[in-house]
Amino acid sequence: MTTIGILGAGRVGTDLARKLSAAGHLVTLGVRNPELGARNPELGARNLEETPALDTTPQIALADQRTAARTADIVINATPGDTSLDRLAGLRTELAGKILVDVSNATRDADDGLPGDLCYPGSSLAEQLQAALPDTRVVKTLNTMLFMVMTAPETLATPPTAYLSGDDQNAKKTVTGLLGDLGWQPAWIEDLGGITTARATEAMILVVPHILRRHGFKPFAVTLAR
Repeated sequence: MTTIGILGAGRVGTDLARKLSAAGHLVTLGVRNPELGARNPELGARNLEETPALDTTPQIALADQRTAARTADIVINATPGDTSLDRLAGLRTELAGKILVDVSNATRDADDGLPGDLCYPGSSLAEQLQAALPDTRVVKTLNTMLFMVMTAPETLATPPTAYLSGDDQNAKKTVTGLLGDLGWQPAWIEDLGGITTARATEAMILVVPHILRRHGFKPFAVTLAR
């Protein structure tokens, strides 16, 4: 059993929290206002000091983001990518020695609110995070699909691809295990190499708005076909 802190309580963060909690992990969802979040029954929230439930109902602890990062073995960044670097750089002490799984994309919106440009052309959010957090092992993954595919890859007609980027092989092995808990089969996971390869997968986000404008908000992933 792993203790996982998820920073960001939007659709991405809450979906990941539910699935990982159901897989048996102890999950803390980092939110801006834990007291308000604890009154949301949809999250199945419990008090941080409460003994974990022993039934099959997923239970998700709520805390502020600093506490979520400090108390976890593995931290997932599901905050908006254009502000992630500033947020997480302030958690350097809390994230030291830990694996940080970055699933966000840092983009500037076009006029219609969809991704238009990259915030870090010639680099990537993952690289920027790794530079700002030298004592943390950053792994980039799950950023090349709509959020609902992250936790239900088997629902697509074509097997999707989850790309991995990171400098630490052991960290990527651990993250591969978490992907398995989310429903990803080993054949669907593609290790691209070091953290610099994240600039390639982050650039893939630029194809997403064009697909959404043509086909609407339907689940898909940018997938490697063989």
